[in-house]
Amino acid sequence: MKIAFYDDGSGPRTGIVTAERLTPTGLAGGMAELIAAWDDVQAELRRREAAGDGAPLASVRLLPPVPRPGKVFAIGLNYADHIAESKMETPQHQVWFTKAVTSVNGPFDPVQIPRISQTVDYEAELVAVIGKGGKHIGRDDAAARIFGYCVGNDVTERMWQHRTAQWSLGKSFDTHAPIGPWITTSDEIDPHNLALKCLVNGEERQSSNTRHLVFDVFDQVAHLSQAMTLEPGDLVFTGTPGGIGAAMTPRRFLKPGDVVRCEIEGLGHIENRFEPEA
Repeated sequence: MKIAFYDDGSGPRTGIVTAERLTPTGLAGGMAELIAAWDDVQAELRRREAAGDGAPLASVRLLPPVPRPGKVFAIGLNYADHIAESKMETPQHQVWFTKAVTSVNGPFDPVQIPRISQTVDYEAELVAVIGKGGKHIGRDDAAARIFGYCVGNDVTERMWQHRTAQWSLGKSFDTHAPIGPWITTSDEIDPHNLALKCLVNGEERQSSNTRHLVFDVFDQVAHLSQAMTLEPGDLVFTGTPGGIGAAMTPRRFLKPGDVVRCEIEGLGHIENRFEPEA
């Protein structure tokens, strides 16, 4: 099932995407509330999905599926080709950083190029959305704790990322985590065999498959849960493959007017125009 958060002019709400139509779930609250109540509501939502009525998808504005997640974590150096282009060693332990919740952005909304920046870069990523969550989750149980998956772009201000050993500030500028276009529930997806691409102004920059993850999605969820309780709606950016602008010769950072499209097999795509911060 594909579940979106959208606005048709009467306020944000959750809906079920079927073909090119969007059916309201009829539930109060946002995506995190739906995820937390999933066991109780999924039968009714599957009935609505089968009915397949609703508004044309093109007539609504798609919002970030989880607009204010409790936590946004992202793993670094998790594809071999990206490690090589970064001229770093394959990490023995998972390398994590946070992105501020204020960086979360819609799947087709503008992304800001900050006033202080000339080094904004793209990173197409598979994003896991936590469902039941919990703490001290075993790897074999991790799949059951993930609600679903969506497409993300871990937009990065490279100068701020690398001026200190802690990456979080350079990863947390406003609008720098567009996600969407909706969440595809985990029962429909094998997260470890998905083609992934990033295009800038139609030019392919990244192309890989999630089978090349160094630490797979279930390892990531299990690892994070040893430190903290994962909660419904938390976001996990699972890593980006090679092809980032900072690794090109010469380096190619994003400019005002550039359009970045990130797409993942079975999950759809997001597409954002980069604009100067007002």
